[in-house]
Amino acid sequence: MHVYKLTMSATLLLKQRHALIQQQLHADGRVLALDLARQLDVSEDTIRRDLREMAAAGLCQRVYGGALPLAPDGGTLSQRKQEAPERKARLAQAAASLVRAGQVLFLDAGSTNLAIASALPELALTVITNAPAIAMTLMERPEIELIMAGGRVDRRAGASLGPQALRTVERMHPDLCFLGACGADADAGVTAFNYDEAEFKRSIAGASKAVVVAVTSDKLGTAAPFGVLATGLLQHLVLEADADPVHIAAFERLGVQVLRARA
Repeated sequence: MHVYKLTMSATLLLKQRHALIQQQLHADGRVLALDLARQLDVSEDTIRRDLREMAAAGLCQRVYGGALPLAPDGGTLSQRKQEAPERKARLAQAAASLVRAGQVLFLDAGSTNLAIASALPELALTVITNAPAIAMTLMERPEIELIMAGGRVDRRAGASLGPQALRTVERMHPDLCFLGACGADADAGVTAFNYDEAEFKRSIAGASKAVVVAVTSDKLGTAAPFGVLATGLLQHLVLEADADPVHIAAFERLGVQVLRARA
């Protein structure tokens, strides 16, 4: 009976810790294991175990030294296209302002990048994409030379992924790569939910002269399980007008040019 009471007490304390960690994560946008250990008067190992369990339950994303909110999973491309179209259109206009005549662009899959495709200025351009929806959007633009990276299409991502798509882009060196992101944080960098998608994104980002990421505010300061790009390798970040100044300052300290869309 005595052992049973101890177990129940330990379980209650565990739930209390998890609830407190969630509250702080929601309030501050991130938690550090060392700070939590001091605040809750437990060991760092205990906090790390708590964060592992919470990450496994989909409550946060572990990063070095602590945890971030889990990036929002918007579902399939068809579903994501229906979410916040006006906000994404404003992001797209800001992102498209970086484009210059004669450039070679890569447009990654994603609903925001689909909006960027529609917002591209009427200039002579070469556009490479692995996204059938983006290719279809640009089919009627005669001033744009269009190159499609083929292969197996992942319907959820709305993109060609895998070895054939990788072979297509590994021989190309775009001037600007508009990279899709599930999460973006100054410490965690650009992250994705899908392993194959993250591998493809890393490949094309590494081959490009400059990388642009445009994200809605709900993705800012969050992380997904698979790393794509360290913040130091990102040249341009396009954010909404209401983006948190703390996040903006953190990216700018690392040398990222931050553009904000109009309100």
